[in-house]
Amino acid sequence: MSRVNPLRRVRVPRDLASITTRSEHEADPERVGMSTAGIDRIWTGVERLFRRGMSPAITLTVRRQGEVVLDRAIGWARGGGPSDPRDGERELATPETPFCTFSSSKAVTATVMHVLAERGLLHLSDRVTDFIPEFAGGGRDSITVAQVLSHRAGIPHLPRSMMDLERLEDPERIIEAIPKLRSVHRPGAAVAYHTVTGGFVLGEVVRRLTGKDIRTVLAEEILHPLGFRWMNYGVAPEDVPLVGLAYPTGPPAMPPVSGMLARALGMPIDELTLLSNDPRLLTGIVPAGNVVSTANEMSRFMDLLRAGGTLDGVKVMAPRTIRRATVETSYHEFDRTLGFPIRYSHGFMLGAKTMSLYGPDTDEAFGHLGFTNVSMWADPRRELAVGFITSGKPVLGPHLDALWRLFRRIGLEAPKVADPELFRA
Repeated sequence: MSRVNPLRRVRVPRDLASITTRSEHEADPERVGMSTAGIDRIWTGVERLFRRGMSPAITLTVRRQGEVVLDRAIGWARGGGPSDPRDGERELATPETPFCTFSSSKAVTATVMHVLAERGLLHLSDRVTDFIPEFAGGGRDSITVAQVLSHRAGIPHLPRSMMDLERLEDPERIIEAIPKLRSVHRPGAAVAYHTVTGGFVLGEVVRRLTGKDIRTVLAEEILHPLGFRWMNYGVAPEDVPLVGLAYPTGPPAMPPVSGMLARALGMPIDELTLLSNDPRLLTGIVPAGNVVSTANEMSRFMDLLRAGGTLDGVKVMAPRTIRRATVETSYHEFDRTLGFPIRYSHGFMLGAKTMSLYGPDTDEAFGHLGFTNVSMWADPRRELAVGFITSGKPVLGPHLDALWRLFRRIGLEAPKVADPELFRA
């Protein structure tokens, strides 16, 4: 008889050092106004979170003033899930292990859109129908690119056909699904998080504008000039075995939360978690949800934005483009999809003074969360860029207090600076 595990907890060993790996390239934190003791306190927070048993793997990278001061992983990339056999084969997660980052992908897609706007190929106030005439009808005619980026387009619900894994790179699939994107409110009138839909719309706008898919544009405009290994939509087929697995963990979601999530995601939450491990999704293009990356490259991407659009001497965009991208479009406005208030810009989730996604006193931070406890953000006032990945996908559970304390600790250990780079540029 199998042992019941109602919380779907990961089996956590007593000795965490045996399942911890760290990069050889962590810089001396004293050089950038932090401390070795402070870095240790941050990592203690990661260990505390891991002991909650909600994630088989956690990876975290912290950059300060462009220097990597923490780059570590704990747990297993494969074989460490709640239902995996105790004596089965396990593969350690390392800082080099890539994972699907889910909705953190939206920050990447938003950056592509802002780069194209800087190049003069579009304006955020352009209507989607200017690029996709088939988008007209069903209350969608006046929807702008800006409204899609800021979750004000009123099209939050995902038609199941949009996630047909056999056709993820087929543009006709998007055109066929458009009539099912019914507006739930007048465009611009409210905030309702577009879990997946907005990304597909923006991806098609990019294709119509450039004649290339958004994966190619991202690579040509940003990733290749900066030498990124990952950080694109999906991976090459030969790289699929390198990607860490996602696992359903924690108490199963119950109504009405389960129903709300299923409507937003287009499927039940556990089904989406397992779907994310499917090679078809890992090699396809889902602009709102399948960027594959390491925590290190997530933090490096955010450091590009934190530093004003130039990284390692390579200029990708102008500082004014990042300032425009991070201007607030909703001030703690109630999100009709997520069910709580949040600050958005045109494509980014913004921090806040008190109740913030990135810890307290982070009102100038910006980035994006990913399903369920993935995050990447930049905090210009602290000259900080963070990439954080968890492979477990609980909705609620005993981990939330430890997660909050970890993000708070990161901010506490990186004091604010008087004159951050982004605002000098």
